[in-house]
Amino acid sequence: MIVYGKQVVLYVAKKKPKMIEELYVAKELDSKIFKQLAQVGAKIIRVDSKKAQALARGGNHQGILAKISPLKMGEKKELLEMKRIVVLCGISDVGNIGSIVRSSYALGVDGLVVGGELSERAMEGIVRASAGAMLDSFVMSYPKILELIHELKEAGFICYGADMGGEEVSKVKKEQKWALFLGSEGEGLHKKITQKMDKIISIEMKNNFDSLNVGVASGILVHRLVME
Repeated sequence: MIVYGKQVVLYVAKKKPKMIEELYVAKELDSKIFKQLAQVGAKIIRVDSKKAQALARGGNHQGILAKISPLKMGEKKELLEMKRIVVLCGISDVGNIGSIVRSSYALGVDGLVVGGELSERAMEGIVRASAGAMLDSFVMSYPKILELIHELKEAGFICYGADMGGEEVSKVKKEQKWALFLGSEGEGLHKKITQKMDKIISIEMKNNFDSLNVGVASGILVHRLVME
């Protein structure tokens, strides 16, 4: 699995150095950065721009890439013992998923469920979009969302569904154990999912504006559920 870009590679080098199998450098680096990479102990390989672009699949690698060991996905047994989780339903854009992983990790969410399979390429994109937070987060891939809702409720979770027509989140009674379900920007949560929610929640909007990026909406909802 390849990760790339200065911020992400240095994050891995600092927090997860044992995950790094090889480092690839495509340009002259600042001596301080090179020293940080050298301290990892992995082999550092010089590559030309063409090779770097191929490894990054055309992404902006900034001259620094790393081959890391595969990420271990979370298990449902562990998920059911958590207190605060976010469930993504029908969200496939790796930029949005990465943004949600990043804000969820920063705000103290225990785990995140992606309602579908994640390819290695998707995982690479999520690691980058999350600025490395994916590597420190509990993330589980689970396509059977309706089944999961039942199991979460059995485990004592209150299930919140995010939808424009819901109760303003700041007015919702805060629970100790909750799961926040988010749908795609285009279609939102499927009716079969919203029907099984304990409560539908939303964000109060100003200036007659009624749309937020799902990553932004997730950050606001989680912050209010966690902090208030």
